[in-house]
Amino acid sequence: MKPFSRWLVSVPTVVVLLASTGCGSDDSAHIAAPDPAPPEEQARLCRELHKKLPATVDGKEQRSVSPESEFTAAWGSPPISLRCGVRRPLVVTEGYKYYRPQSPTIEINDVEWLPEEQPDGSLRLTTSKRTAWVEVTVPANYTGPTGEFSMLVDLSDAVRKTIPFGYIQ
Repeated sequence: MKPFSRWLVSVPTVVVLLASTGCGSDDSAHIAAPDPAPPEEQARLCRELHKKLPATVDGKEQRSVSPESEFTAAWGSPPISLRCGVRRPLVVTEGYKYYRPQSPTIEINDVEWLPEEQPDGSLRLTTSKRTAWVEVTVPANYTGPTGEFSMLVDLSDAVRKTIPFGYIQ
C-alpha cells in the first residue's frame, strides 16, 4: 500500500515539473490560420500586412501566436486577434440563410469594417472593399456593452497601406 500512495503523491509533482519546463503550456495566443489558405495574390498581400502590423493595439503589446503563421497576429490577453486571407463573411454571402448584403459598416482611417457580434459577446470585424479579407476579433471585455472598436484605429493604417481598395469575387 505504501508504494502506491507514493506514486499518487509524485504525479502532481511530475505535472508541475512538466508545466514549468514548457512542456505543458506557453503564453502564445492560439489563433487558427485561414483554412483553406488564401489564393496566392491575397496571401502575398497578407504577408505584406503582417510586416506592417503595429507593435501595440489599443495599448496592448503584440504577442506570439500558435501555430506561427504570416496570416495571424494577436495583441494583449485575452488576445485581440487578426487573421488575413479569410473567406467572405457569411452575412454578405449570397445563399446564406441570414444574407444581408446591405449590412452596416464602419469606416476608420479609410478602411471599412463589417462588425458582427459573436455569441460569446466578442466582436468580429471584417474589412470590406479590399482585395483580401482581414478579420479582427475583439474580446467582449474590451468592447464593453456599447461595442467599442477604437482598437481598429491602430490596425486600419496598416490595412490601408498594404491591402488595396477593391472587390473580391
